[in-house]
Order: sequence, then C-alpha cells, then structure tokens
Amino acid sequence: MTAPRRLHLNTNVTGTGRHPAGWRTLANPKSIVDLGFFTEIARIAERGKLDAVFLSDALALRGHAHGPAQSLEPTVLLTALAGVTQHVGLVGTASTTFNDPFNLARRFASVDHLSAGRVAWNAVTTYDPDAAANFSIGEPLDKDARYARAEEFVEVVVRLWDSWEDDALIADRATGRYADPARVHAIAHRGEHFQVEGPLNLPRSPQGRPVLVQAGGSEAGVALAARHADAVFTAQTTLDGAQAFYRDIKARAALHGRDPDHLLVLPGLYPVIGGTLAEARARKAEMDALLDRSSELNKFARALGLDAADLQLDGPLPYARIDAGTRTDVSRGFIRATVLLARSENLTVRDLLDRNPGAHRMVVGTPETVAEDIARWFDTRAADGFNLNADVFPSGLADFVDHVVPLLQRKGIFRRDYEGATLREHYGLPRPSSRYARMAEAAKAAEPVNAGT
Repeated sequence: MTAPRRLHLNTNVTGTGRHPAGWRTLANPKSIVDLGFFTEIARIAERGKLDAVFLSDALALRGHAHGPAQSLEPTVLLTALAGVTQHVGLVGTASTTFNDPFNLARRFASVDHLSAGRVAWNAVTTYDPDAAANFSIGEPLDKDARYARAEEFVEVVVRLWDSWEDDALIADRATGRYADPARVHAIAHRGEHFQVEGPLNLPRSPQGRPVLVQAGGSEAGVALAARHADAVFTAQTTLDGAQAFYRDIKARAALHGRDPDHLLVLPGLYPVIGGTLAEARARKAEMDALLDRSSELNKFARALGLDAADLQLDGPLPYARIDAGTRTDVSRGFIRATVLLARSENLTVRDLLDRNPGAHRMVVGTPETVAEDIARWFDTRAADGFNLNADVFPSGLADFVDHVVPLLQRKGIFRRDYEGATLREHYGLPRPSSRYARMAEAAKAAEPVNAGT
C-alpha cells in the first residue's frame, strides 16, 4: 500500500520575525546576534517535530535604521544549532552568484557531517546590486547570466558531493588502509563559468548529500528547481495560483525523468495566532502600531521595481507600470504573488501593506482557523507543506507549535514524532547514491560475459 502523504513544516527565520516592528516587543531587541535567541527557536521547532529551521540571508545592509536584518552567516549559525539540537533539519541560504562551488560544497557537507545528516542548501541567485558592490563586481549580472551560472554551479556542487562513494572511507586500523582511491573521483569539470578538478576533500555525508532547495519564482528559477531541487520554497498567495504552480512544477520534474513526489512544494505562510479572532487581530494591531509606515511604503515600492510616488495608498496597484517594468534587481516571484493577491481580492496598496505586503500569505486567526487553512491547501494539492513565518520569535513560533501542531496531528497529516534521523528522512526523500558509483555499476553491467572454454 502507498504510504499516506505527510505534511512538511519548516520555520523561516528572517531577522527576529516577519513583522517589521516585532523586534520592538522583545525584551532583548538586539537578539539578532544572540545565539541563545536562535537556540530557543530551534528547540521550539524540534519540540513541535517540525522538519527544519530555515535561515534566509542577505549580502548587503539595507533598512537597518528601522529594524534588524539577518546578519549572522547561515552555515556558521547552523553549525552552532547542530550542537544544541538532535532531530530538526537545518536549512541555510547561499548565493550561486557570490560564492565558489568548491568552498560552498565543502561548507555544507561539513555541516551535514557535524549535524549527522540534517542539512540543506537553499540555492539562490541574488539579484541585489548592493550585494554585487560588496563582491568587487561593478555591474550585477542580468537574470539570464545569473541563472546560467547557477545551473553550472549546482551541477558542480552536486558532483563534488558525489565524488566520494559511500564505501570509499575504509579507516581499517589493521591494514593501515584509510580510503579506497578507486572510489574517490576527480570531477574534472571544465565549463563556461567554473573549472573544478575535485574531488571534495571530505567523504560522503550521512544523508548521501545535503538536501538541495531552490527559492525563486521566475521562469528560470522554476526550471532550475524542476531539474535539480529536492524542495522548492515559493511565494503563493491564492489557492488557485498555488494549485497551478504545484501542477506545473511537478509536471516539469516528471519531464526530467524524476519522481514528482521527490520535489516538495513549500510555500511561505505567515500565521498570526490568538485564542480568539479578536485576540489574533489585537496581537497584529499592537505590532502594526509600532510600524514606520513611510519606511514600509518605500520598501514595498522598491520590491515592485517602483518609486513610492508611484503608489497611492487607497488606490489599486499601478498594474500597467508594474507590467512594463524592466528592472532585473527585483523578484518576479514576489511581484507575481503580490499581483495575484491584489487582483483576486481587489486590494488597495494600504490593504497590501496590511497583509505582509503581499509576500507570503498571511492568516490571522485562531489555531483552528490556521490548521483548517493548512489542511485545505495540503489536501487540495496546493502545497506539500509550508515555510512558517512567525510574526516575532520566539512567541509566534511557540504559539504555532503548542496550539496548531496538535490539531494537525489529530487530523493525521503531521507526524507525532520524528521517524528518521536525517533531513531527507524527515522530508520522505530517498537517499541518493553517488553518480560515480552508478556509473561504475553501469559499466560493470555492460561488460561482456566471459563464457570460458
């Protein structure tokens, strides 16, 4: 019998929480550089049996006058969190535009070893010109160039992760033989962007290789995810739009000869939870009252590729101007999700600013409301699970874990305990074999049979 589908839940850690003014409610508003703060988040996620803690990242400083931005390097922080947790997965973001494949492959494989197989790499291409200015790049790469580089980058990283076969590390004290050179392979990559000899200088990681995640909603990003990713993090704001995206990317994966069930679709979700609807609204209103509205309007306009003067608070989005936009330093996935939400509910700019500026779908309500919403999207194949955005950490995540997770467990769609040790097992993904081992097996199978005499 086919095993029932299981819901997958990550917590998305961006600064001190998704709400821009949430930090003003914290006892320690400088928590962004406090290991104890992130340790508490990870332990709450593990208490709730969540699949993973996901760290976003930014490579340029912006907006720091009005609120915190993620500043700790993800793999460094994940290494620390690996030492204070036992089960929860650890997902870190790193750019294919501003890294080198060998260093990145080594960094994530190292953390995968140190965490006993709980790590994932969220591959992003980074469209930020301010980031380019921090890496000796005068002009940022355009989208086509970024994704061409990303395609080759991911290929090299995966080949490096595969460069040791599973049984290559022998460590036989009796014979003095430490590794089998025949099972450690140079990748000898010669491409347009990278020339990497390999192999990686550490053995294959506990889950075969780290889980590969892609985040990005552009056509090029979706194509990259369909070919390579184990999970895709996406912004989806309407049920119909999410179902269409789900069908499309699963079909694309199948065209590449992949099992569509081995590509998880995980949209962002931003729940604001109260014991009653009034309490949930009051929680949000308390934080909203602390917002710098002018700063939020400027940020929203910039994300749309517009100037603040292009937006009228009590009017609709300037759709024609957005459609005509040619800037490459914006997220097309964010714009598409925002426009879909605005059009589906006839929202004004003010409405959108009240709804997490259209980025990840917001649900304000009781634990029952949130659980029903999650179950509806899961059951109707709009998502395989969600990246949860707490309004402010740690309380927003604790409310979800303590009051929503038990409801999802009673519905039979979410685990009551961890059943495996690695992130691949949490996600229900098979452990991949080394491509070099597969090549050796294929070559052996192709050898002619010696019939003898």
